[in-house]
Amino acid sequence: MTRRLALIAVFSAASLLAAPPTPEQFFGFRMGADRSTHEWAKVSSYFRELEKGSSRIKVIRYGTSEEGRTMLAGIISAPANLARLEHYRQIQKRLVDPRRTPEAEALRLIAEGKTIVLITSAIHATEVASVHATIEFAHRLATAEDAKTRQILDNVILLLAPSINPDGLDLVTDWYRKTLGTPHEGTSPPELYQKYTGHDNNRDWYIFTQAETRSVVEGLHNQWHPQIVYDIHQMGPTAARIWVPPYLDPIEPNVDPLITQMANMIGMTIAADLTSAGRKGVAVNAMYDLWTPARHYQSFHGGLRILSESASVRIASPVTVRADQLSTTSLGYNARVSTWNHLEPWPGGEWKLRDIVDDELIVMESVCWQAATRREFFLRNFHQFAKNAVARREPFAFVVPAAQADPGSARRLLETLDFGAVEIERAESSIQVGSKTYPEGSYVIRMQQSFSSFAKALLEKQHYPDLRMYPGGPPKRPYDVTAHTLPLLMGVAVDTVKDQFAASLRRAREFSFAAAGAPPASIWPAADHTTWSKVNEAWRRGARVWRDPRTGHFASGPSAPAGFTEVRRPRIALYKSHMPSMDEGWTRWIIEQSGWAYESLGNPAIRAGNLRQRFDAIIFPDQNAAAIHEGYGKGAMPEEYTGGLGMEGAAALRAFGEAGGTLIFLNGSGQYAAQHLKLPVKNVLENVSNSEFYCPGSLLRVRADAASPLMLGLPREFTVWMQTSPVWEADSPKAASPVLRYSSAPVLESGWLLGEQRIAGRPALLDVPVGKGRAVLFGMRPQYRGQSYLTLKLLFNAMLLASPL
Repeated sequence: MTRRLALIAVFSAASLLAAPPTPEQFFGFRMGADRSTHEWAKVSSYFRELEKGSSRIKVIRYGTSEEGRTMLAGIISAPANLARLEHYRQIQKRLVDPRRTPEAEALRLIAEGKTIVLITSAIHATEVASVHATIEFAHRLATAEDAKTRQILDNVILLLAPSINPDGLDLVTDWYRKTLGTPHEGTSPPELYQKYTGHDNNRDWYIFTQAETRSVVEGLHNQWHPQIVYDIHQMGPTAARIWVPPYLDPIEPNVDPLITQMANMIGMTIAADLTSAGRKGVAVNAMYDLWTPARHYQSFHGGLRILSESASVRIASPVTVRADQLSTTSLGYNARVSTWNHLEPWPGGEWKLRDIVDDELIVMESVCWQAATRREFFLRNFHQFAKNAVARREPFAFVVPAAQADPGSARRLLETLDFGAVEIERAESSIQVGSKTYPEGSYVIRMQQSFSSFAKALLEKQHYPDLRMYPGGPPKRPYDVTAHTLPLLMGVAVDTVKDQFAASLRRAREFSFAAAGAPPASIWPAADHTTWSKVNEAWRRGARVWRDPRTGHFASGPSAPAGFTEVRRPRIALYKSHMPSMDEGWTRWIIEQSGWAYESLGNPAIRAGNLRQRFDAIIFPDQNAAAIHEGYGKGAMPEEYTGGLGMEGAAALRAFGEAGGTLIFLNGSGQYAAQHLKLPVKNVLENVSNSEFYCPGSLLRVRADAASPLMLGLPREFTVWMQTSPVWEADSPKAASPVLRYSSAPVLESGWLLGEQRIAGRPALLDVPVGKGRAVLFGMRPQYRGQSYLTLKLLFNAMLLASPL
């Protein structure tokens, strides 16, 4: 009787609320109207208005963006469910851990629980349609009285995030409105639409570097463990009108097969619902794979990632695409041809923002309807995913020894896994595994836990399949990269233990390691990546810093330890083009994280010359030569954003090197140096087809070629991140010094590599004299997406090569 009275009270209160405004009333335009965009403050205000006017929505703050904006989501469900949110959240926590939930209790919870659906929108800020669609969908669920909506509300708890990149939303909106009605209407902004990562913000879902990623994971995923996550995206305008799962091969082997099968089921039902609604150009099982966990955290945490990709417009401006302009070369289908996975091609014509919104609304409703009508099915299998993970027997565990060459990286590795809800235990006494003894203080990650798939994917080596367009033909391009082995990226010793062992273990949430062969406490080891933060902090305080040129160790104090020489704070510049470079953003993020003082350097400042008086080292991020030298062509953007360095900039950079400065070129930017600074080097892969050599993002083995200050703090052999990278060779032995060479076969350590014989034994890092200075050519990405802590030392050492004037 008490429960019944409570429900009556909930519904009575709901009936007293004034109806919330429609989106059109609040914003002044229909959602999806041509040339309409949103600013985050008003989107947030609208969700607050819905909360005031409807008992079906509760607005929560789940985090803060990099630029300090509040990140909001609406929790939408029946009023009776909202009144017991914590109860349903606890059901999720019980079902996700079968070790603590007896089977009889699990069955009761499955019968009682609700399907948790998370919808994330506009992580890529130029893909604005989903903000419109989520606003309209929120209003529909908050006000509609039809039976279908009622069934969704009764059986689903929806977490609706209208933008998980609010900084980018405002940046794109400002740019779009600024250029509206000009020849540049619908262009992308001339800067990254996330402070550090731009489009790569959707590649951060296992390393968790950015505030937005951490907010979504910590405030939504790990709180609610959603059974379904619908992630809304857009693609190029000449593709199919919308793509939904099934995904292409390959599937990351640690994703539970049942998760993949259920994602296939939901995706095919979405495709049927779109077709039933008369929508054309619906594609499935094409273009997008399910490999790297950088893009799908939930697949390793008991959730189904339902991705949609809609054909784009020019931000919010309509486009016209003729039938003969539709793509014929996309992986897995032809946008002009009917096949089983693309049954009704779109005939071409005008394509509007509202078209995208219409499709996305159909997908949202389909996802929520499936979640509602098969509620027990989703909850039962959610529990089964966890049971499958806990039942894993091989390997038994991964062990991280207590002594590490880089204690800071080892700690960062475990903090990453811990943030991803992986349980880590500390050995209370020594552990004997076969003939090997691990000392007290070593860490153990047992696989008999709910999220062991996440840990296993990140700790083991990847063996990407050799997929070709046809037998013996060119490779099928993976959607992203092919390796994600954190121990190799970070330089951390981690052992895989196949068989069960006995140990006294205690759950750990804080982690510390001893430095292998550690110097005295007053000395900062060169191998520990946290040393660089200490060095920069000492410089910031005005303290003197010393370095041992033999070991690379640092110290700070009024006088030098024996054998140490003073190292003065270098004046660093990072090149920043008007053509946004994600690698520039990642580089900026990583040098800020380590405390470096630096200046962003644009085209006019370089062309002005006199660079050596201002800087000791200039870093060029991974960017192609044309973007650096030419930039945007005349008319492509407003005048102030056009042009590149040109001949004047090249001459200024050459003069900088000749006067003793260090020029650092990361990955593809080295081609600019070779072409326009006239360095005596060539890229031996320049005219090699991808059928003969292909490395789309893998970890390769290298060895030190000669003693160099660039190698201080690094082992003689390790792995580097190669991703469509150049391989430099000098025109003559005296023209440059190879610092690193790729190993003899096998070169591949993790990922996918074709044609390794073309690079075996060739340089991966070249030190090229330029007058009194030098150019350092990285045939790799030493700061790859904020996670390659091992090779960061190469970059930081390069930043110290030139003596400050």
